Amino acid sequence: MSILVMKPAPNFKTWALMPNSTFKEISLTDYRGKYVLLFFYPFDFTFVCPTEIIAFSDAMPEFEKLNVQILACSVDSHFTHFAWTSVERKEGGIKGIQFPILADVKHTITESYGILSDEGSALRGVFLINKDGIVIHQTVNAPPIGRNIDEELRTVKALQFYEKRGEVCPANWQEGQNGIDVNNKGVYFSKKYE
Repeated sequence: MSILVMKPAPNFKTWALMPNSTFKEISLTDYRGKYVLLFFYPFDFTFVCPTEIIAFSDAMPEFEKLNVQILACSVDSHFTHFAWTSVERKEGGIKGIQFPILADVKHTITESYGILSDEGSALRGVFLINKDGIVIHQTVNAPPIGRNIDEELRTVKALQFYEKRGEVCPANWQEGQNGIDVNNKGVYFSKKYE
């Protein structure tokens, strides 16, 4: 696995299933000027994957407020994605997903992000990419461990707080809490920001 943090995010061009159930060829550069949260999952029609995909989709209004485009990716085809999104959630499907799902049948995207498993599927990787196309945050889980969507939102908010205020975020920082002024010997700001 490679560490991509502070490096340009590998670009890609691939077919995706769009939220309106159409197919479209997209690339990462289509989203330049927005934050991108790119997450990988092992396979369609599995067990942990739908819980994460649905949780990300349900949180879309919060991500949209932060100017974040979510993109999902697995090693399945866009046709398989379409089949899975055609199944009701109560029957194990992911109908109604609100972001594009990328097809990576040749494994080129998964491999370029360094998370292709020995079994030929993607590990559970998350990459937060800033508006300039630089990877700012990266986490990778083994297939049995689902991700925390609230933590991904917190990470986006911390990045935007830093970009806006120039103040770094201490451990367990939450929106509305103090930052640290690195130009003032690491002293916490006394003013709380919203």
